[in-house]
Amino acid sequence: MAEVIKMPRLSDTMTEGVIAAWHVKVGDTVGSGDLLAEVETDKATMDVESFFDGTVLHVGIEEGKGIPVGELLVIIGEKGEDVAALIEEAKNAAPAAESAPPAEEPKAEAPSPSPEPVKEVQASAPPVVAAAPLVVEETSSPDGRLKASPLAKAMAKEKGIDINRVQGTGEGGRIIKRDIENYKEAPVAAPSANGASTFVPMAVSGVESSEDKPLSQMRKTIARRLGESKFTAPHFYLTMEINMDKAVAARKSLNEVAPVKISFNDLVIKAAATALRSHPAVNAGWNGDSIRYNQHIHVGMAVAVDEGLIVPVIRFADQKGLASISAEAKDLAKRARDRKLQPADWEGNTFSISNLGMMGIEEFTAIINPPNSCIMAVSAIIQKPIVKDGEIVPAHMMKVTLSCDHRVVDGMVGSQFLVTFKQLMEDPVRILM
Repeated sequence: MAEVIKMPRLSDTMTEGVIAAWHVKVGDTVGSGDLLAEVETDKATMDVESFFDGTVLHVGIEEGKGIPVGELLVIIGEKGEDVAALIEEAKNAAPAAESAPPAEEPKAEAPSPSPEPVKEVQASAPPVVAAAPLVVEETSSPDGRLKASPLAKAMAKEKGIDINRVQGTGEGGRIIKRDIENYKEAPVAAPSANGASTFVPMAVSGVESSEDKPLSQMRKTIARRLGESKFTAPHFYLTMEINMDKAVAARKSLNEVAPVKISFNDLVIKAAATALRSHPAVNAGWNGDSIRYNQHIHVGMAVAVDEGLIVPVIRFADQKGLASISAEAKDLAKRARDRKLQPADWEGNTFSISNLGMMGIEEFTAIINPPNSCIMAVSAIIQKPIVKDGEIVPAHMMKVTLSCDHRVVDGMVGSQFLVTFKQLMEDPVRILM
């Protein structure tokens, strides 16, 4: 009895996946738990495993190509079994359920009539693990063979790239299609007049050049979701300047005794979560024909990765101490950059924070991350003169800008939240109470 495995939805925003690498081919024998393929989603590169024992009878898409969620991925059954009818049925079946926006809890797919007993299974979270982090030194297997997908080898040959110089981001450092697409040749060292080496840039002076790169799944999703947010949700912005003198002193004292180093971003997350508890109208989201007011507080923190942006979530942030938030934030950020996050790590935030203070940005606005109603942009802490008690004195000042969805949050509601946040940051002892 043949088993049909469809392309799983590996993230809440995924509409299609790109086969980064196949680990099986037609005719291979597989067992339950064996790795079938690496799939590039909009959030990470994930592994898809088999549920069944048997022989691979059909592979639905070639390596490097995209396949919509819900379409035929692979068929596993008894050797020699005829699956032509199943393939034709899969081609004719329109995955209507997958074309709609993803629900919070996907419902089980109804079985389709078939001339023979067939079980259709859509892979889900349990058999999926995140791809291994970038390992430059492991591009060869123990027997000395180069670890690279056939597509990557062919692309490298076509582009004239020495594949031995490419660092792989697939499983165990395996070189895949994306690595060839993103590969940049290092500048060539040339001797100078005095014998020292100087770098020659790749571009030739006076020659126009450009390169079109295909969009990654992550960049496609960023473009779609933030485009929808910006042009659908009526944004307005509230900016406030905060005196961070006491926060600077408090952080210094805390780090003398804290088990992990507390960052200013940790203070911001804790203060925002505490302020949300006092202003539940901000901890809400637009839900089409209703507004969803969340009783829990899950703070999303924007993390920049090579291919774009991902927002892992600190869950129940208002109930956690600074040390716990700090440890969790560092772990999530590291796993985000290593592409090791699981869907549960980035789903469910009720409020978002984007912090560019470490880059010296003095002020900016952020686009709301649906389905949240607000996102707070946090800028750099800058020492500058202010007027205090009629005198000019130096102070550490930080600007924050709250982007609000006017369908959910009005100006007064957003302002009251910022006032509470400002009070907490200017007197951090309140955060610990």
